[in-house]
Amino acid sequence: MQIIELLTPAYEAAWLPWAVQYFFLVGVATGAALLTSACVFGPSNGLRQRLLPTAVLVLAMSAVAAPVALLADLHQPARFWHFYAHLTPWSWMSLGAVLMPTFVGLCLLMCALWWLGKHKLMRILVPVLLLSTLSIVVYTGAEIMVIRSRPLWNTLWVPINLALSGWLATVGLGFVLYRFLPPKLQPDFETLHGLRNLGLWLATGLVASALTWGVAGIAGQSPSFDMAVRLFKDFPVWRISMLGSAVFGAAVVMTLLRGEQRLGAKGYTLVLGIGLAASAWAFRWALFMGVQSVPKFGAGLYLYSMPLGGEGLMGMLGVAGLCVALVAMTTWALELFPARKPAVGA
Repeated sequence: MQIIELLTPAYEAAWLPWAVQYFFLVGVATGAALLTSACVFGPSNGLRQRLLPTAVLVLAMSAVAAPVALLADLHQPARFWHFYAHLTPWSWMSLGAVLMPTFVGLCLLMCALWWLGKHKLMRILVPVLLLSTLSIVVYTGAEIMVIRSRPLWNTLWVPINLALSGWLATVGLGFVLYRFLPPKLQPDFETLHGLRNLGLWLATGLVASALTWGVAGIAGQSPSFDMAVRLFKDFPVWRISMLGSAVFGAAVVMTLLRGEQRLGAKGYTLVLGIGLAASAWAFRWALFMGVQSVPKFGAGLYLYSMPLGGEGLMGMLGVAGLCVALVAMTTWALELFPARKPAVGA
């Protein structure tokens, strides 16, 4: 009997868990920017105006935390400096070094204008913020899609799903964070119902995207689908992960569908919001960390064990703690220095 020994070299993951936090938070930030822009043009005392404080709170938290995670993922401060000292317009990462600070600055300016009650200036800023938001959606998606050595990434469905899942997480965090606002700024039942409807539309978009991706794969037009089928067949870890994701996603959608009368219960909105945000985060974990466990060439899996220090568990907890601190600081400022409300008809 012949014994064949297979040796798999140990490779460090190119994308660390910091990238998962960054792409999650920046997806939330783009969704919050779009929601804030839509609410700005709502009628005075209308549903969108009542949702505006929640949208601004989510925007302030995510717009500050996202670039912190990005800087941590760069590993070395010199890499950040090199983006500006040696600008390369053909690189999406280099373009992001310009697009991201612009987006963050516009988001914080929008939050400041709301706090000051400058409603007319907010409306003037909306077109610029929308353009910047679109640039971030394209940049973050293209940064992954251009990697041809990873068929599962090298597809248009990646930026589409990143955007839709990130915006669904915005809805989820809206359900979680609204309760931390001062009582007079918290949305009422009707407003929460509108936020739920938005979540349903986004969930429908994600389901339609997945079905279209599957149909294109069956028709032989999507190599990424073929890779997903191979992972499902050959690797039990991926099979369990994919089935678990499908079941969890279906449960979240069913909760959205059946929860219309429960929106007044804070426990329900908390569970629903965490579920929506967790779904978007888990999708990014599988996309970045899971895909890197599959060799670009050859067979087998790379074994990845998440470190407990700053590049792993502690880093993830640190980002979560930063988000909690930002929400606490923002709500404390609103309590101490209440936001000025725009005049009726402004």
